[in-house]
Amino acid sequence: MVDIDTLLEMLVARGGSDLHLVSGDPTRMRVFGDLEAISEDLLSAKELLDPLMNIMSVRSRTIFEKEDNVDFAHSIEGTGRFRVNAFRHLNGVGGVFRSIPAETASLEDLSMPEILTNISKQKAGMILVTGKTGSGKSTTLAAIVNEINTTLKGHILTIEDPVEFIHEQKNCLLSQREVGEHAKSFASALHSALREDPDVILVGEMRDLETMSLAVTAAETGILVLGTLHTNSASSTVDRIINAFPTNKQDHIRTMLSTSLRSVISQQLIKTKDGNGRAAAVEIMVNTPAVANIIREGNTDQIDNSIQGGRSFGMQSMDTAIKKLLTDEKITPEAAFEAANDKSQFMQFLKKTDEAT
Repeated sequence: MVDIDTLLEMLVARGGSDLHLVSGDPTRMRVFGDLEAISEDLLSAKELLDPLMNIMSVRSRTIFEKEDNVDFAHSIEGTGRFRVNAFRHLNGVGGVFRSIPAETASLEDLSMPEILTNISKQKAGMILVTGKTGSGKSTTLAAIVNEINTTLKGHILTIEDPVEFIHEQKNCLLSQREVGEHAKSFASALHSALREDPDVILVGEMRDLETMSLAVTAAETGILVLGTLHTNSASSTVDRIINAFPTNKQDHIRTMLSTSLRSVISQQLIKTKDGNGRAAAVEIMVNTPAVANIIREGNTDQIDNSIQGGRSFGMQSMDTAIKKLLTDEKITPEAAFEAANDKSQFMQFLKKTDEAT
């Protein structure tokens, strides 16, 4: 039988982010971005099924039996908390465990740009943190919540699936709700949230049209809405939201977004030069009057240019962030080039850097 808790303790000790247990394959761990097999032995469906079922609640087991997959959280006292996705597949069953740090890091701990501290002081509007799976979105959002919880007073309400970071009560009242456990869906929880006198609402993931519509409406009515999307840049984030709406409503949502959006923070994690960690490269868009006009007019292809010229407002492009990590010798040129958006322009930068040295 697979001892899941022992493997998770090993994952944390190694500084890994994910444990992969998939029948028909060896046990694997993702450490600093690389997925490594830690054993040559293949897991069988029989030895994996019971341990997975044993860490599920009755509700999670019921969902798993009905839908063949389920998301839930698992905690080990003294070790940490883990977000779990269990599923059935061709060779039996599988489970992927994402490690959630026991303590919420501050923005300073994460070496985030100082502008994020100012952004977190917004009283209303929408702040979106975007990036692919495993890019650290939840960690950055948790740090923003921690900043608000430490410096301001109000009611912070989180809607997650499942609840990941457990926030301590500091200066704020905190209500954390889990989709499926405390609410039927993100949309239904948002409906309810609007009647619960929140100052801040965190939406773990904006997955569908109704959730996006309610989030934008909440931001318009004077609530600070924090959310995530699986997009890779500010321009693609704006497009993703607008294109989720029917064509006849897109002009209206552009107008609403132009006034309610405060910032888009897009990030990716790049393996560090010493191989013992990952550094966050962060693109930051601040919704200045010029950016708001671009959104309202539907010219989202011009957002990148506004970011390039918006340094005085705290904006920075992804490639600028990567160049800074490279200049500070935190990452290798190879890793920087692989992560860059504009490969040809970045190649010129690397050549000039080589010539200068």
